[in-house]
Amino acid sequence: MARLRLAAAQLDTVVGDLDGNVARILGTLEEAERAGADLCVFPELAVTGYPPEDLLLKPGFVADSVRALEAVAEGTRDCVAVVGFVEPDGTAPGGRDRPIPADGGPGAGRAMVRDVLHNAAAVCRAGRVAGVYRKRLLPNYGVFDEQRWFTPGDGLTLLYEVAGARVAVSICEDVWFPDGPVAEAGRGGAQLVVNLNASPYSRDRRRERLDMLGQRVREARCAIAYVNQVGGQDELVFDGASLVLDVEGRLVAAGRQFAEDLVLVDLELPERPPDGGARHPVVELTESGRAPGPPRAAPLPAPLDPEAEVYEALVLGTRDYLAKNGFSDAVIGLSGGIDSSLVATVAVDALGSEHVHALAMPSRYSSEGSLTDATRLAANLGLDLHVVPIEPAHVALAGSLTPVLGDPPAGLTDENLQSRIRGVLLMAVSNDTGWIVLTTGNKSELATGYSTLYGDSAGGFAVIKDVPKTLVYELCRYRNRRGVEAGSAAPIPEAVLVKAPSAELRPDQRDDQSLPPYELLDPVLEAYVEGDRTAGDLLEAGFDPGLIELVVRLVDGAEYKRRQMPPGVRVTTKAFGKDRRMPITNRYRTPVSEAAPARRG
Repeated sequence: MARLRLAAAQLDTVVGDLDGNVARILGTLEEAERAGADLCVFPELAVTGYPPEDLLLKPGFVADSVRALEAVAEGTRDCVAVVGFVEPDGTAPGGRDRPIPADGGPGAGRAMVRDVLHNAAAVCRAGRVAGVYRKRLLPNYGVFDEQRWFTPGDGLTLLYEVAGARVAVSICEDVWFPDGPVAEAGRGGAQLVVNLNASPYSRDRRRERLDMLGQRVREARCAIAYVNQVGGQDELVFDGASLVLDVEGRLVAAGRQFAEDLVLVDLELPERPPDGGARHPVVELTESGRAPGPPRAAPLPAPLDPEAEVYEALVLGTRDYLAKNGFSDAVIGLSGGIDSSLVATVAVDALGSEHVHALAMPSRYSSEGSLTDATRLAANLGLDLHVVPIEPAHVALAGSLTPVLGDPPAGLTDENLQSRIRGVLLMAVSNDTGWIVLTTGNKSELATGYSTLYGDSAGGFAVIKDVPKTLVYELCRYRNRRGVEAGSAAPIPEAVLVKAPSAELRPDQRDDQSLPPYELLDPVLEAYVEGDRTAGDLLEAGFDPGLIELVVRLVDGAEYKRRQMPPGVRVTTKAFGKDRRMPITNRYRTPVSEAAPARRG
């Protein structure tokens, strides 16, 4: 029976910030050393940040990242550190994992980068790199495009003797498939497999990971430590939520969701004879465990409720996008509607009320109640609100356009004109102050094109871009409950939650005059966008033919708009961004009238 003290370091790294990432890794490693950890595991590509994308096409960046890894290795002492990094290799793909020297110079990195790169993990101790594991399974779906940059590893997995335990290394995708690298390591005698991750958040992802890890434990017959990064990177949010399962498949330690954490746990690892006597090669790093101390196992954090998960993802994604891109403050157009109310509340929770600013921009069609609701929300959140009526600009622009159009702007032209006036005002404030404009469009609107280019879509970050309208209401009610439970007022006025949604761009306008009711629309959008169903599939699933026809036409016709939208937080399994790449010029259509007969009988 081996006893090993494990530290799982879920960090919020920054892509390209090599010096900052090294400092964060070494500072965390020092904390793990003080806590008596035998082994400290960091996330996937912790040195470069994940995903580095086409930075990997720059030889200089790869060479600098190699030097950054060397700095990490030089800072290690007794505690073994497993750190994700980019490994350049000029040899042919394949070959067994091998110990490598820690003194590769920048010239070699520059010469090799265009040949082969590996998504790798360095096993470091006592100032040197003792060995490297290369990721075997490279995801190339959804938001992942790793085959663009990396070559898969190959060969027999090394085991590392740490505190008397045989430890194998794997990276992210390697743990997701049965009879893969983790099963192979178990058959070779591993007692613990550590898995380095940069796994983005989507709804219900923690449960899915836990179920999968239980299957891998039963298959490999060893403990597994799943260490995930945390933080926002462009539209992706990484939720942390690291998981450690013992050899019986019990969850014995877990990291917090949406927060940095250093998870310490003492593992008892039974002897694991290799299947068939074929033990994998072993690299001895530490001969035995440290002097026994009090067992380390923090209480397991309770998983967040579904609405809390999504809300915290929005808060973290917004906070990190602004902080990592040098923005201290944000400005929002506050209409008194449900969408802008949620965005403002998320922004305040992410940045603090002193860093969030709002403009209410009423028009001739704005109701008195909307301005009252915006004012009340601003007071509840403690943010400054400026009321800037758009009527003078509306009149002036309409007058300028009348000679061109022959008549004053009307209909959709006039509606979009109002929206674009508001966009101009917000962007002018942004230019003058340096505050970033947060747009307020939701996924249902983006899907159907129910937004105005250069109007309500103008801005730098789209907080609820991947949040369907029905979920917007759920999140608002969740945040109000949380406020009341904390002993403060519900931030979002009840009037906002109960009134019919409206853009207020013409008299008595309501969203359901242009779109199906959201409770009917959102399930069709989920199936068509996230599920990639065809019109015939939707008909077979029981959706109304007329509804299908309308939704498909709206979604397909709005692709050009979505390409021009700012990035926003991804919370579903398929957002409008990296993981949905539809052609704008696209004539594929399956009308319901044609699809229906083929699906019957």
